[in-house]
Amino acid sequence: MRKTLYTTIIVLLSTLSVFAQNLDLSKFKKMEGFVNFYLDEENGKIYLEIDDLEKEFLYVSSLTAGVGSNDLGLDRGQLGQTRIVEFRKTGNKIFLVQKNYDYRAYSDNPAEVKSIRDAFAESTLWGFDVAQENDGSFIVEATKFYMEDTHGVGSRLSRSRQGTFRTDASRSSLYYPTIKNFPKNTEVEAVITLTGQITGRELSSVTPGSDAVTVRQRHSFIELPDLDYQKREFDPRGGFNAISYMDFTTPITEPIVKRFITRHRLEKKIQLLLFQKWWSPSFIF
Repeated sequence: MRKTLYTTIIVLLSTLSVFAQNLDLSKFKKMEGFVNFYLDEENGKIYLEIDDLEKEFLYVSSLTAGVGSNDLGLDRGQLGQTRIVEFRKTGNKIFLVQKNYDYRAYSDNPAEVKSIRDAFAESTLWGFDVAQENDGSFIVEATKFYMEDTHGVGSRLSRSRQGTFRTDASRSSLYYPTIKNFPKNTEVEAVITLTGQITGRELSSVTPGSDAVTVRQRHSFIELPDLDYQKREFDPRGGFNAISYMDFTTPITEPIVKRFITRHRLEKKIQLLLFQKWWSPSFIF
C-alpha cells in the first residue's frame, strides 16, 4: 500500500514537472504593459509575467457590473479597497503581499524601521506557484486569483440578510472584452457568479434567478505616482476627510497619530491650443 502511494506521488510530481517545462507561451496571446500577461482563451486561463519583485504598486478592485439595488449598495462602478502591495518570491511561490502602512517609522536607522515593520502584521493576499522562469522573469498562473470574490459581494449580501452565497467556479470566467494592458496600469476583469438561496426581498427583486447572482469585478494593478505630491495636514475646520497612521519615530512632544486630508493632486498648467479654421486662426488660452 505504501509503495503504491509513493509511486503515485512520484508520477504526479513528474507530470507537474513536465507541464512546467513544456508551457508553450507562444500559443497564448501576450499583452504587454505594466505587468505583462498571457491569455489562454482556449482553456480560460491567464498567466502573469512577474519581473519586478519587491516593488510597490497599487492594487484596486472594483465592481463593474453590480447587483442593481440601491438598498444593498452594490452598484456598478463601485470602487473597492485600495492597497499598496508588492510581489515577493519564496521558494517556488510568489506572494502578493499588502504592506501595513497604518504603523510606520521614518528613521535613518534601519534597525528602528525594521523593528516597527516586524511588530505589525502584513497581509498575504495570494500565493502563486511559479510555472516557468524566463530570463529573470517568473510565469505564474493567476486564473484562480481573478476568480475570487475580491469585492466581497457574498459577505455584503449575507450581512444584509439576503442569503448565504459562495463563488461558483463553474459559472465564473475571465471577461475578455475589457481585459487591457497599459504602460502604467494592468486591467483584468472577470465574471463572478455567487450561488446560494436568495432569502431577501431586496435581492430577489433585482435578480432573475433564485439561486445565483452574477456580477463583474475588475482588478487593477497601477504604478505608484512620483514623490512630488505635497501632503496637507488635516484640520477639522477644513471640511475634508482624513487618513491617519501612527509614526513611532515621532518626538514625545508631538502626537504619534498623523492625520492628512485626502485630496486630488491638481497642478495648474497653461496650455496653448491652436485651432486652424478655414477663414482665420484663433488662439485659445
